[in-house]
Amino acid sequence: MNNEKHIDILRSQLRNELTESAVYSKLASIEKNPKNREILLAISADEASHARVIGSILQCKGEPNRLKVAWIVLCAKVFGLTFVLKLMERGEDSAADTYREVTESYPQIAAIAHDEERHESELIGMLDDERLKNMGAIVLGLNDALVELTGALAGFTFAIGNPVRIAKLGLITGLAASMSMAASAFLSARADEQAGNTSDADEDDSSGAVKTAIYTGAAYVLTVFILVAPYAFFASATIALAVMLLLAFGIIAFFNFYLSVARETSFRRGFFVMAGISTLVALISYGFGYLLR
Repeated sequence: MNNEKHIDILRSQLRNELTESAVYSKLASIEKNPKNREILLAISADEASHARVIGSILQCKGEPNRLKVAWIVLCAKVFGLTFVLKLMERGEDSAADTYREVTESYPQIAAIAHDEERHESELIGMLDDERLKNMGAIVLGLNDALVELTGALAGFTFAIGNPVRIAKLGLITGLAASMSMAASAFLSARADEQAGNTSDADEDDSSGAVKTAIYTGAAYVLTVFILVAPYAFFASATIALAVMLLLAFGIIAFFNFYLSVARETSFRRGFFVMAGISTLVALISYGFGYLLR
């Protein structure tokens, strides 16, 4: 019975190894960093070697999950290599534990478990993504837009009632606030850069501050358009408010999922903190709108 379980595990792992070999090969083909590309190709070759070992035990070749390969490569193009490698890192850790279950029946699998652990350390060492470095700026823009605009739109909903007028006011408020937030982020980052520089030549180098401002402003503007959109499509301001809040929760959930993978933070805690703050501000602003009306 135990041997049958081990055979099932090996069948599953054969498909996983073939899939991961194809994934790492595809990631290497789109990776610009030569060192990272070499590591990805080496890991792809190792995974293919693992598949051959497992295939010889099972007396079959197996097939990769091509849909999963395409999905992971798409995620890499959209969210960056860091995000995908963190996902793959989780898989490497899980694979090493899985292989330990069958090493007693199949001693040749022990080397594969060792390789999976080595892959994990190599993946951690190559993580370098500008989007992740600027995540603080994105968090700043996203948090501020969610809190400020959900509150403003909730207040406008009760005080004004006309969804078209609310959409216009929301865009004016949001876009003006995004420029203010980007400017504040630039000045703050520039001050930090100047405080950390020791030479006069470096004091005027504000490229990092510009990037911070761009990431902050872009995150803010994108959030503004998403949250204002329901008021342009629904005739009822109340329905638009409900949809806007659902979209806000969706943004919060998506962003915290990204952070939970890329920075290994708690998804549940991050989601409830952000959602709770946005909801509380929206309720208070809705009350202000009621009093003003």
